[in-house]
Amino acid sequence: MPANPLGIALRNRRAGQHTLVWARPDLQAPENFTLTSPAFDHGAAIPEQHRGRLFGANISPALTWTQPPAGTAELVLVVQDPDAPRRTPATHALTVGINPSLRGIPENALANPSPIPGLRHGKGALGHRGWAGPMPIRSHGPHAYVFQLFALDRAPELPTGFTLDDAITVIAGHITGRARLDGTYEIR
Repeated sequence: MPANPLGIALRNRRAGQHTLVWARPDLQAPENFTLTSPAFDHGAAIPEQHRGRLFGANISPALTWTQPPAGTAELVLVVQDPDAPRRTPATHALTVGINPSLRGIPENALANPSPIPGLRHGKGALGHRGWAGPMPIRSHGPHAYVFQLFALDRAPELPTGFTLDDAITVIAGHITGRARLDGTYEIR
């Protein structure tokens, strides 16, 4: 397939790692537990089956984590692409209500609605709820997909249709730990 001129033209335009929720000063906390996936290793390519719905199956990868800090009331997952050619990263999943007694979620648990009781999705990419898999511009180069898991000391109260800004407002000051997993995806 020939190179995409738009992707090439935008290669140097990226939101950047500094725009992730992970980098926000009000969301800092110890990295005191670990997030992994049986689908890919940290820093490795995300498999094709997890690609976005326009071009692929759009199945969220299974995720596993070690014991979150004592006193964790709930886990919140935010998946972002800091390589999107815009000012802010693209949000590919925003999920609250993850029970801290779980040690993971199975493949496609980020579907909307989720097969896991209690999971709720906020608005992500283009207003989509649930998993919106990788869909970078062809020829733009590799994109990072950053899975950010936050342990909270209380369950956040969020309205139906909540956004990332809504979630940040209620979780700030209540994060007791966090874990991160990075994957990559590229369409040449």
